[in-house]
Amino acid sequence: MPTANDVCQINFVDEERVGRAKKNMKPEITLFELADTFQVLGDATRVRILHALSMEELCVCDIAALIDATQSAISHQLRLLRAAKLVKFRKEGKMAYYSLDDDHIRNLFEEGLRHVEEK
Repeated sequence: MPTANDVCQINFVDEERVGRAKKNMKPEITLFELADTFQVLGDATRVRILHALSMEELCVCDIAALIDATQSAISHQLRLLRAAKLVKFRKEGKMAYYSLDDDHIRNLFEEGLRHVEEK
């Protein structure tokens, strides 16, 4: 709940600041997609999977063993992560190995960790 110290004491809009911010705002669809990405990251199991994949390419069996979950549960989470373009997979024979989709995801994850670990 806002207090008197964290809200403006008068109603004044600085049109110049608002204009600069408006000019540089990303399109609404881009911001919705970003919100969707963060929503996918809002699940502890998916974050644990991303953490594991930030260190090593792994298959479903490996991930399930690592985080003590069923293969079915991991497959479900990986489908969501793939749909959000956070992870990708490659086939090697009968095996499917998962990794982070790209360095942007690695950087996003590492920045998030730095944020929560800073004291």
